[in-house]
Amino acid sequence: MMLPAALLLLGALTAVVAPRLLARADWTDREPVVALWVWQCVVAAVLLCCALSMTLSGAVAWQAVRGQVFAPAPRAVVGAYALGTAGPWAAPTAVALACGGAWSAVMLVREVVRARVRRRLRCAELLVRAPRLPGEDPGSRLVVLEGERSDAWWLPGAAPRLVVTTAALRRLRGRQLDALVAHEEGHAQARHDWLLHCSAALAGGFPQVPVFAAFRDEMHRLVELAADDMASRRFGRLTTALALVELNEDRGVFGPAPTPHAHLPQRVHRLLAPPDRLTAARRLRLTATATLVPVVPLVVAFMPGLRALG
Repeated sequence: MMLPAALLLLGALTAVVAPRLLARADWTDREPVVALWVWQCVVAAVLLCCALSMTLSGAVAWQAVRGQVFAPAPRAVVGAYALGTAGPWAAPTAVALACGGAWSAVMLVREVVRARVRRRLRCAELLVRAPRLPGEDPGSRLVVLEGERSDAWWLPGAAPRLVVTTAALRRLRGRQLDALVAHEEGHAQARHDWLLHCSAALAGGFPQVPVFAAFRDEMHRLVELAADDMASRRFGRLTTALALVELNEDRGVFGPAPTPHAHLPQRVHRLLAPPDRLTAARRLRLTATATLVPVVPLVVAFMPGLRALG
C-alpha cells in the first residue's frame, strides 16, 4: 500500500516548497497576521501528513489498529485501502512516526514547563522589587519597577500584567506609553506566547528539519510586526515608532554593530515608511488558500474510501 508513502512525500514536499515560496513573497511584512496564519497552516499540513501516514501504516501492520481505525467503515472502504498487503516497511514507519509524535509532545510540555518556571521566577522577582502595598489591588495589570534601564514586557498568565521600569516611564512621552501598552496587549490578546512555545518546541525537538527552524524564526519576527500594527492603528505609526526608539535607544540597537535586537531598525523603518496593505480581496484569497493547505492531506488520505463509496 503506497498511501502512507504518498502522504510522507506530500509532507516533505510541503516542508521544502512552502517556506521557499513564503521567503520570496513580498507581502508577508505588509500583512503579518495573514503570514502568521499561512505559516501555521503549512506546519499543520506537515504534521497532519505525518499523523495520517502513521495511522495508515499502523492499520496496515497491525490488526488491532486496523480494527480501531476502520471499525465503522463499510467493507468496500476497507477493501479500497488494501490493508491486507502489509510490507516490511509498515511497522517501522508507524513506530518511527509515533516516536516523532511523542517526542513533539514531550518537547512542547518541556517548553511550557520552562515558560511557567520563568514566569514564577519573574513573579517572585517582582514581589521583591515591587512589594504589594497594603490595600493594593492584587489584580493590577500594571507593575512599575525602579530601574535605570528602559524596559517593558508583558508577563503572560491567567492574570497578565505589563511591567514597566521607571526609566521607560521617564523616556516615553504622552501617547508613546499608550502605544507601548497597546503593543504588549496585542501580544496577550492574540496569545502569541503559545505560537512561540509551539514553534520553539518543534525547532528544538527537530533541529535537523529546516521548516521548523524557519517557523520559529518567522513567528518571533511576525508577532512583533503584528503587535506593532495593532498599536499603530490605535495611536499612529509615528508615535509607535518613537516609542520603540525611546525604549531601545540606549541598548545600541541603532548602532553599526549587530545586536540581538537587530530587527528593531527594520521595524521602525516599516512604521515610518509603511508599505501599502493588500486589498481585502487578496487577503481573503491568501487566507482561504492557506486554510486549504491542511485539507490536501485529508483529501489524499480519504480518496480511496470516497472512491469506493462513489
